[in-house]
Amino acid sequence: MQFADRLQGVEASAIRELFKLLGKPGIVSFAGGFPDPTLFDAEGIAQASAAVLGHDAGAVLQYGATEGYPPLRTAIADMLRSQGAEVDAADLLVTTGSQQAIELLAQTLISPGDCVLVESPTFLAAIQCFRLHGANVVGVPIDGYGVDVDRLAALLATHRPKLVYLIPSFGNPSGATLTLERRLRVLELAARTQTIVVEDDPYSALYFDAPPPASLLALSAQVPGSREWLAYCGSFSKVLSPGLRVGWLVAPREWLAKATMCKQFGDVHTSNLSQAICAQYLAMGRLPSQLERMRSSYAQRAYAMADALQTRCGAELSFLAPRGGLFFWVRCAGAMQGRAQELVRAALDHGVAMVPGAPFFANDPDPSALRLSFATSDTATIQEGVRRLAAGLHALRDADCPTDATNAADSAHGAASSPA
Repeated sequence: MQFADRLQGVEASAIRELFKLLGKPGIVSFAGGFPDPTLFDAEGIAQASAAVLGHDAGAVLQYGATEGYPPLRTAIADMLRSQGAEVDAADLLVTTGSQQAIELLAQTLISPGDCVLVESPTFLAAIQCFRLHGANVVGVPIDGYGVDVDRLAALLATHRPKLVYLIPSFGNPSGATLTLERRLRVLELAARTQTIVVEDDPYSALYFDAPPPASLLALSAQVPGSREWLAYCGSFSKVLSPGLRVGWLVAPREWLAKATMCKQFGDVHTSNLSQAICAQYLAMGRLPSQLERMRSSYAQRAYAMADALQTRCGAELSFLAPRGGLFFWVRCAGAMQGRAQELVRAALDHGVAMVPGAPFFANDPDPSALRLSFATSDTATIQEGVRRLAAGLHALRDADCPTDATNAADSAHGAASSPA
């Protein structure tokens, strides 16, 4: 079979492949990037569903406008304005999750051979999407405060990319949050170099103690000329339900017209029923309390993971604890440096799964990096999972020094058999 040329060099997700190994009973998984289903507001979603089906079932079960269900477009615009962004309903397109928003931007903006700059590391599916459309994807270094803006400026001058893709708040996989100063500099660079910046924002509502700085979309009002080079991708997947598959794209209307045309070719429109449920849920006013519940739960889990990692693995794993989102970005240190892939296998042998960091890099992958998600485990499970991770780490270390391991075992046996 002769497949399309665009599929050359595009590989299946290493994360999805890892999930095939997770069927073993009793395994603790830190691998997925999913929200916790026990935190979904099933009751509220059920009430919203009943309301929309009871009011005008024919309309919400019928085909709809590609641009989106009008009440939802209005509700999303209202929500974004409450967050400081100047947005009208006509400025946004409802999409089938924010992943489709990224895909539509790639379809409408990227030609084979174009350069795309991304954070290094970044969301794996975005790398795959851009490559599928023929882009040369180049990574920009980040630290705990987000993308290195000086390096971004240098790479903008060198590569003159078609677009820059960023996750400014609680990034996947890094957990990093771009500072206010850096956000303003990114917008200044976009306006000065006339480079498109795509802001992917699925996690900013999931902060622990204090919200992150305002979105690039909101801050663009402070940087003349930046808004016309900015696209914003949002989603209900992490805060309401990923199964509803509802996201949105805010962009200049000329771009939206092209994206709408491509969406017509793809799926005609996002599920009218899902959109109506989201609109009704927002109208019911349940989202603020739902977010408070999720923030509190995820914060407790993140603190538990930080404490357990520091206590059990502090000498051999380093991390910067996130202030929101769903992820820890961990690096192997000391004798474990460069051995993340080996540690993933050793940890799986001890009953805990996590994701190697290398696939999240467009180039120059870090062989020491790991991504751990705390989202779907309670604090007791997190503590047990980190205990297993430490056991796998120690087994890997002892395999390098079998004599030391044997001596330690002999000493333990001697101590156990000695008279009290």
